[in-house]
Amino acid sequence: MSEVTLFDKTFEPYLPESLIQEKIKELALQINKDYAGKKPLFIAILNGSFMFAADLFKSISLEAEICFIKLASYKGSKSTGNVVTSIGLDADLNQRHIIVLEDIIDTGKTLHEFLPQLTNQNPSSLKIAVLLHKPDATVYPIKIDYCCFSIPNRFVLGYGLDYDGYGRNLKEIYQLKGSE
Repeated sequence: MSEVTLFDKTFEPYLPESLIQEKIKELALQINKDYAGKKPLFIAILNGSFMFAADLFKSISLEAEICFIKLASYKGSKSTGNVVTSIGLDADLNQRHIIVLEDIIDTGKTLHEFLPQLTNQNPSSLKIAVLLHKPDATVYPIKIDYCCFSIPNRFVLGYGLDYDGYGRNLKEIYQLKGSE
């Protein structure tokens, strides 16, 4: 892994692909165990979670469905503070076991605003699975049921995470160079 430069920012290697894949497989094993005999519906939040959702779903051995919703609160490397829904959820959640897949939780605002929409649809259960969590940035506490990595409050890129739309295709995760 070498440094990556996008626009005006340089990113240094942070999490290698092999470690990301290892943690996702561990998470999938736990979900397979926890949901044995159930048919969960995974709701992946686009755009950032698409790689995480795909790799996780490939390791799920249960009868399960996956659907996608697009929520956004970022512009560049900063949260806008507004959550925008671009693509709506069309699945029936009534009495379903729901697992929300998110790439990263930092302030928690996106899920804080989205979760009530899900609970209003009367699911049997509602759990959160996240690739990355920034506990030091959390403003809106969210109960995270499955987490691959807790990380410092630094801007990260790659493996679905972007900087102004770019860098999602990187297999590894990078952090902003020199960030504290």
